[in-house]
Amino acid sequence: MTAAVEFRAVTRHFGNVRAVDGVDLTIEEGSFFAMLGPSGSGKTTCLRLISGFEKPNDGSIRIFGQDVGDVPPNRRNVNTVFQDYALFPHINVRDNVGYGLMVKGVDRRTRNDRAEEMLALVKLSGYGDRKPAQLSGGQRQRVALARALVNEPRVLLLDEPLGALDLKLREAMQDELKALQARLGITFIFVTHDQGEALSMADRLAVFNEGRIAQIGTPNDVYARPRTRFVADFVGSSNVLPPDVTRAFGGPAAWASLRPESLHVGVAEGATPTGTVTGLRYLGAGSRLTLDVAGAEVAALVPAGQPVPATGSTVGLRFDPASLHVMEGEG
Repeated sequence: MTAAVEFRAVTRHFGNVRAVDGVDLTIEEGSFFAMLGPSGSGKTTCLRLISGFEKPNDGSIRIFGQDVGDVPPNRRNVNTVFQDYALFPHINVRDNVGYGLMVKGVDRRTRNDRAEEMLALVKLSGYGDRKPAQLSGGQRQRVALARALVNEPRVLLLDEPLGALDLKLREAMQDELKALQARLGITFIFVTHDQGEALSMADRLAVFNEGRIAQIGTPNDVYARPRTRFVADFVGSSNVLPPDVTRAFGGPAAWASLRPESLHVGVAEGATPTGTVTGLRYLGAGSRLTLDVAGAEVAALVPAGQPVPATGSTVGLRFDPASLHVMEGEG
């Protein structure tokens, strides 16, 4: 497939801080790609490098094969949706959406028609005369999307656009964004620190840590087969087992990842290994047990409707050996 965006040995530093440190990355055209990582990991700086708001100190960036090192932001066929939406409060929704077309000199009738088309696309038909203050957070987010899409970018950059929404609305907007990207077929690059968003929405994702990419892959690859302790800890919830505990679970003397949902709790007799229940939390859909296994703290999930062992009891742990994933290293 055609590469929409390519990074080759890209570095961006601010004084002594290497915000992006030798990143190599290829994002395919028409994909929904997520950049995932904690604050300060380099993901947002990478987004700004694509948009042109930052320039690399070293390396090169290509957008659809064109080196954009000297191309200003307004000449790149990309648009950005920001977390705070950045809507103009004094003009109505229709004019907010059509603002980019006005800057390009498009006549009012044409830009109004295009703005109404975009509002219909994001399910806001009839909202054009309202001011941003008259909209809910989710509606303002849709207006920001419509404004970014009205210029027909080939790449849409989304900088944590759902971060200000409450949980239920955020989950609903995740579904809408994914459906919108599939309908339009353009490349979405989504920056988030929320692993749930990245896993549920992206075709592929890159996990960032300290300015570098720790792992790239499909959500299933990254979740089920983390390369390092950092990825296992950050993406979802995992038991990161030191070498001696991995051996107790029947694996080699190496660092390994074992997801809590892969562990099945039962009677201790004949089971290997066993653990002592040191704590439990009710989660609604099940209970999360904290266990002491060979001196290490291990978590297991007990689905709702199944017996939950008491604190202090000894239980046997069973799992599919394929779910014990040996990692490349500690980092």
